[in-house]
Amino acid sequence: MTAKFGVAIIGCGFIGQKRAGTLGSRGRLLACADPEKERADSVARRYGGAGFADWAEALATPGVQVVIVATRHDALAEITAAAIRAGKHVLVEKPAGRNPDEVFPLLELAAAHGVKVHVGFNHRYHRAFRKAREIVDGGAIGELMFLRARYGHGGRPGYDREWRADPVLSGGGELIDQGPHLIDLAGWFLGHFAEVQGFAHTYYWDMPVDDNGFMILRTAAKQVAFLHASCTEWKNLFSFELYGRQGKLEVTGLGGSYGTERLTHYHMLPEMGPPETTSWEYPMADDSWVAELQEFLDDIELDRAPAAGLDAAIAALVIVQQIYKASGYDHHA
Repeated sequence: MTAKFGVAIIGCGFIGQKRAGTLGSRGRLLACADPEKERADSVARRYGGAGFADWAEALATPGVQVVIVATRHDALAEITAAAIRAGKHVLVEKPAGRNPDEVFPLLELAAAHGVKVHVGFNHRYHRAFRKAREIVDGGAIGELMFLRARYGHGGRPGYDREWRADPVLSGGGELIDQGPHLIDLAGWFLGHFAEVQGFAHTYYWDMPVDDNGFMILRTAAKQVAFLHASCTEWKNLFSFELYGRQGKLEVTGLGGSYGTERLTHYHMLPEMGPPETTSWEYPMADDSWVAELQEFLDDIELDRAPAAGLDAAIAALVIVQQIYKASGYDHHA
């Protein structure tokens, strides 16, 4: 693939800055925007293009073909819709909106304007998960039965006063923050979840949104995903265990404070007993952001539907909304 794309980044916080650093030879940053204009200017000075306080000016910059939306949750759907109407392809960070009602209209809008929309379910692109997908697709662990996953961090002083603790800005707490990554990965392997059970609750932080979300999701074939997202984990944790009839895959760590990223394949022997075990460690720099963007640019060039599209975001948000309603967090619905 050789085409070079003009890019605008809207939202120049941690994720927007990370996205700017992954454009590589196929993307050229033409514009970036952030209400704190100095952040936009800083990204522009480092990666090129012009900095704006108003995202509409970034959208209107000549030559922009792809827009990356990396704002707070309350602005994701609005800016994505505006970018679509302007005929731009969009990479919008998860969860793409605060609830499914904000994201549903984007499907029809994208189809009407003939543009691609990728949702930033970045964890699919970690080396361990790319390898796990290859192993599962090759049939090495057999028919999938169930999975168990945990994802958590411990917050920081003042965490309950940040934007994520305001339901108007975030749409919810931990369940809509790290929860969608778990839901998306679970659905990526097991498929559509026909039954949803769960509970969200605020145990520790002084905030009107949840700090823990517990989920039991079941497919029509009775495959189960048992998931827990937490911001009272204290020590950062990522653990994903996928069970098949002939073995198990376990992914731990995501790099950085989550520990070295590692995939372990437990292969069940005919005589059973202790499994044959193979592990892969990925201590090198995380290339998932680059791999994700390259796939999306390929999607645009090849005119194919993004693997992690708006339908994946809607599927995750429908589950989040059901659990919030069942848990009495009606103000998130």
